[in-house]
Amino acid sequence: MSLIVVIEDNAQSARMASKLLRRADYKVIVAEDGETGLTSVFESNPDLVLIDLGLPDIDGQTVIALIRQQEELTNLPIIAFTAWPQETAEGMAKAYGCDGVITKPIDTRAFADQITSFLE
Repeated sequence: MSLIVVIEDNAQSARMASKLLRRADYKVIVAEDGETGLTSVFESNPDLVLIDLGLPDIDGQTVIALIRQQEELTNLPIIAFTAWPQETAEGMAKAYGCDGVITKPIDTRAFADQITSFLE
């Protein structure tokens, strides 16, 4: 069972993502801010990180950079999870070092398959 860390400060978005991922047999850790997210990633060695780019304490770009600085995490898939328009989100995700992007609101029927594709 793959472990996914969801770093998302919007409680409704975090609940929905977590619910859909658990339903698809993923193990999920939810962090509501960047600092908690970093701790969760460093302590749990997840298979994927789903991260909102606009966090209340540390911006997503900084969190991603701090994760990428860890040699053992350089190949960890990091997926931007954002409400920015698709084209803008893709540019930001690429610039920040993400492996992909999922825009909000999510397509609840396709969400788990999107995550699975990033893990393959």
